[in-house]
Amino acid sequence: MIDKGALVVGALIGAAAGVLLAPEKGSVARDKLKKEGKEIKDQITNDFTEVKEDLSKAASSGKEKFKQDLEDFASKSSYKTEQAITFLEKQLAILKDKNKILQKTS
Repeated sequence: MIDKGALVVGALIGAAAGVLLAPEKGSVARDKLKKEGKEIKDQITNDFTEVKEDLSKAASSGKEKFKQDLEDFASKSSYKTEQAITFLEKQLAILKDKNKILQKTS
């Protein structure tokens, strides 16, 4: 991908060199330079706005992905926790049965 900043700097240098080397009156050259400078400034502003919007979209997308991943993790953890509780309840029932046997024989 071509770096927009490099393109803008190259355009600015090219425009300045073209205006400064052209055989025109100083006032005309300055007017052209101002006009081209304004155009480049506007382009830079538009490029930065575009980049800012892209970053904002990426951050939002990343935030949503993280939120979804967190929800998925919580759901999976909940199922694993339920399995652990069920296992412990079964073990507790076995221990209660063994305890009842011991209580009858005493």
